Amino acid sequence: MPSAPQQYVTVVYAGQSQSWVDWMKFQLAGTDARPGLVRWDPLHRAAEESVLTELLERPGRLLIVIDDWFLRLTDERRRAWEAVLRQVVRVHGERIASVTVTAATLPDEAAPLAPVRLRGLGPAEASRRLLATAGVAAEAGRPVDLARGPRFPDDLQDVHNAPRHNRRFTGREEILEQLHDAFAAGGEGARVALHGPPGVGKTQVAIEYVHRHAGEYDIVWWVSASVRLRARSEFAALADQLGVEHGGRAELTDLIEAAKNALRGRRRWLVVLDGAEDPEALDTLLPEGPGHLLITTPRTTWSQKGAELVGLPSFAREESVAFACLRTRRLTPEHADRLASAVQDLPLLIDQTAAWLDTHPTASVPDYVRHLQYGDPHVADVEPSREYPVGFQAAWGRTVNGLREQHPPVYELLVLLCFFSPDVVPARLLRVARAGDLPDHLAALVGEPSTWNSALRTLSEATSMRVEYEPGPRMDIVTVGTLRMHRLFHRFVRNHLAPGEHARASAIACRVLVAGDPRDPGCGRHWQRYAELVPHLAQAGALESTDRDVRAVVLNCVEYLRVRGEYTEGRRLSRAAVDSWQALSGPTDPDVLVALHQLANMERRLGDYTAAENIGRATLERVSAAPEAGPIELVRAKNGLGGTLMALGAYDEARALFQDAADSATDLLGEFQVPRILSIRSNLAIAIGLLGRYQEAHDLHNEILESSIALFGGKSRLTLHAGLHTAWMLRLLGRYGEALAVQEQNCRLHAQVLDKNHSQTLLAEHNLALCMRRDGNLGYAAALMRSVRDRITRRRGAAHPEALLVSTDYAMLLRNMGDLPAAREIAETTAERYAVLLGDAHPYAAGALDNCALIQRDAGEHEAALIRAEQARKNMQAALGAAHVWSVGCAMNTASARAAAGDVEGAAALGRDALERARRAVGDAHVLTLNLAAGLAQDLRTLGDADAGEAIQRGAVERLTENFFQEHQQVRHMLEGQRPYWDFEPQTI
Repeated sequence: MPSAPQQYVTVVYAGQSQSWVDWMKFQLAGTDARPGLVRWDPLHRAAEESVLTELLERPGRLLIVIDDWFLRLTDERRRAWEAVLRQVVRVHGERIASVTVTAATLPDEAAPLAPVRLRGLGPAEASRRLLATAGVAAEAGRPVDLARGPRFPDDLQDVHNAPRHNRRFTGREEILEQLHDAFAAGGEGARVALHGPPGVGKTQVAIEYVHRHAGEYDIVWWVSASVRLRARSEFAALADQLGVEHGGRAELTDLIEAAKNALRGRRRWLVVLDGAEDPEALDTLLPEGPGHLLITTPRTTWSQKGAELVGLPSFAREESVAFACLRTRRLTPEHADRLASAVQDLPLLIDQTAAWLDTHPTASVPDYVRHLQYGDPHVADVEPSREYPVGFQAAWGRTVNGLREQHPPVYELLVLLCFFSPDVVPARLLRVARAGDLPDHLAALVGEPSTWNSALRTLSEATSMRVEYEPGPRMDIVTVGTLRMHRLFHRFVRNHLAPGEHARASAIACRVLVAGDPRDPGCGRHWQRYAELVPHLAQAGALESTDRDVRAVVLNCVEYLRVRGEYTEGRRLSRAAVDSWQALSGPTDPDVLVALHQLANMERRLGDYTAAENIGRATLERVSAAPEAGPIELVRAKNGLGGTLMALGAYDEARALFQDAADSATDLLGEFQVPRILSIRSNLAIAIGLLGRYQEAHDLHNEILESSIALFGGKSRLTLHAGLHTAWMLRLLGRYGEALAVQEQNCRLHAQVLDKNHSQTLLAEHNLALCMRRDGNLGYAAALMRSVRDRITRRRGAAHPEALLVSTDYAMLLRNMGDLPAAREIAETTAERYAVLLGDAHPYAAGALDNCALIQRDAGEHEAALIRAEQARKNMQAALGAAHVWSVGCAMNTASARAAAGDVEGAAALGRDALERARRAVGDAHVLTLNLAAGLAQDLRTLGDADAGEAIQRGAVERLTENFFQEHQQVRHMLEGQRPYWDFEPQTI
């Protein structure tokens, strides 16, 4: 049976209906209809019959989609279109139908089309009405599958946070098409950067694109990206929205990675980075997967990140005229043309100047335009500036002065808001300000929601601020939560304030920040508030304040950044605080010292140990010489410098500083078991362990563990930390079974309390893998260590100290399992990175080099292995002395390398010396000592002294069997006569 002839349906629509039209096309395509799409723009076209009669030359039915464009027409143009529609419908009514997708009530002029409403319906009913209006029977063709294809436009995504649709948007059709075409050509993972100078409307175009094409995506996530910390915080918030389990993890890096991993799935997504400037600063926020990334930026350098560039110029003149007439209906096209010329077709200025005319209905439009073109900026109480053309200054000066003269409280509110970040002006912080923080008239304005919202609406209309609402103090009232002010206008207002006005506004803004400080940056409940506070500190003048409460806000924000792992931003803020406060209050001011301590902390966590050492030494010297500095500052300075010196390999000096700090803190606080003292003593125990005094370090860690359990319980972070290090020392003491039992429990508690990707949890899992390796379970150890390494590398980067620590151990585990190529690649790369990070003379660089020599020896490269082993031994001894256990380990490997290269006498001499040093360092029964004895026994037998060799071998086997069971890998290797080795393990600091 032949198929029925196809019915042609031409859908005529304005650009803002794109998401609806995509859905309609899909519904029509599911029938025997043959849909076609034609975009038109009635706002910019003359109301003539030919516009529609040309469309009627196409076969089939014409389906006109009516949305908000009909409401934007002037009364005159609306009446003209009514006449055209009435005439065309009278002649061609059987071929013309209409649907409306606006929620607004249409004017009477739309009556000739008799549009069928699709809004407010479910998808099934909307589809039925659409097909009936188009004259298509759904039963005639394929069944319509509403679960496939574009999303029904009235169904919002589960994850969607884009700004509200701008109903005044007009024009930019060509740019919007370019964006869509660029994404279509780029396919999955496409990146498009919309670039242009300030004020051309990049954000507004992005908002329009999002709303037009939202139906193409399952996830739409908008990120304000002009400030790096805010961008990271907003991107991290996507993890919660996607339902990613993160266990309350603290660091933003973890949440960002969790969100990016979720986006790699199969759901379609659109992420917008609005106002993104530096590609390198935001590199970690670039997702991959089945979605699209839209970037708005003033820079073209985003092409280096794979973004297709789409330039956004100022309005075309017809766009300027249409937008100005839409913004205020009192403008004629001729006046709008002159206005656009005066402000150089810049959308921001057209918006603001048209808004001024709209709020001053008696002002002469020609006079106002002449003032913009030829007026003296001084007339508007504005000093001329090279930063803005005269027309801009005159327009903004008129706006600001109009508010000052006609709405004084609103003007004062504008001035105050300019002392917060323009990207997100925190209206909600003003609402929670304390009594007395605001002048009386502003306090009265803020206190009443209706008055407050009215003032902000006035401000928004006059200055083109974007307003975002949220639930108010009473659930029946919606109030303004945040505003977004254009940076050009924000800077203009600030730059033209009198000094006294500037100082008053800054003081008020700082008091608002103090009122908004929860005073507990370590508590996860308050992190969102601190994320809001940080961008406003510099704008408010908090870094120039001498007020202790204001400085406390800054220091709390620095601590928040440390807790969240935002060390780069923490370094920037703490350095700015130090530079400013030191000049104002002197080098030994308590706030300066706290900021210096945090700055050194941030430098250390970022791996710049030299900078951290310089800060720490200068601070300790300064505090020691200043009688006005309190004893607690001296304790903090010693503890902070000790942490840096541990990272630099100066273990003995670090131990001495920690010991002094612990003793002084005990004298000051009068209690041995208080958190600060326990923390300092934990650092002391770590330093002792780094000196190779494993038993002493174990005993101190275990003592801290018991005290912590008694004080805080078994699941406090300090308790978990002490348990981790207790197990770590047990392993280094060769007590592998005990270490494994303690670490298994410690890992379970870490996963319950912190999170599987927390830094401390990852180190706990790593130590468990090391325990498993030493206990002989290589397969489990490799799987776990590989997982830990992957997660740390994603979070921190491959060159971060934590990643290097795990990579060092993973390389030697792979060697242990016989995978020499992979082990060698990782070991060599890690050694190079340690040398770059810490220098060749650092113990970690020497140890990593010694590991490389081991692998080379296994590969049969005996001469090359010997050269590197000798160099590693020399460097380690120079750094720590010959008696250190690591120097003894390097000597063992060098002896083995000598023997493999044919110098058995040299091997025996070095082995005998190292054996004596091992006995003094770790005792007769330690694994290191017994392995050295086994190696010496091999060399003695080779040299012909079989009796001495056998005696030493027999004693070593007996002692090792006492430590372990007969089938343990350590015993088995010794009985098989394998050459013993020592591999370097970096220690966690």
